[in-house]
Amino acid sequence: MKTIFAKIIQGKVPASFVYQDEKVSAFMDIQPINPGHVLVIPNQEVASLTDLDEETGAHLFRIGHRIAKALRKSGLKCEGVDLFLADGQAAKQDVFYVHLHVFPRFAGDGFRWQFGQNYFNLPKREELERTAAAVKSALDSIESD
Repeated sequence: MKTIFAKIIQGKVPASFVYQDEKVSAFMDIQPINPGHVLVIPNQEVASLTDLDEETGAHLFRIGHRIAKALRKSGLKCEGVDLFLADGQAAKQDVFYVHLHVFPRFAGDGFRWQFGQNYFNLPKREELERTAAAVKSALDSIESD
């Protein structure tokens, strides 16, 4: 694959690291939503969250949580924190290497999520129950593997 993130991990492209261990690395996003925008990535190049082993995935989010706490204590403008991971082209993943965005938010920062046209049309309870059953069935099959 050899994405930009793989090149960063290999030291072929510079990055401003805030954290590294044997499983994950975290560094400043070069196109930040707000100052303090950090990317947390596994050191092993994988395109999809489903390709990542659960232990590394959990560690990725654990470090994201720790960075979120650090952003609030950093002195940077930070009234809240967004954690965002796009998984797949339909989710608007632009670099096909798993990466968790951790970025500070504050009133008036100009960033916003855009909801689809059907967002405010709430589903009926029966539809939610059918969807929950499908997810639960898939989850049960994963846990039995």
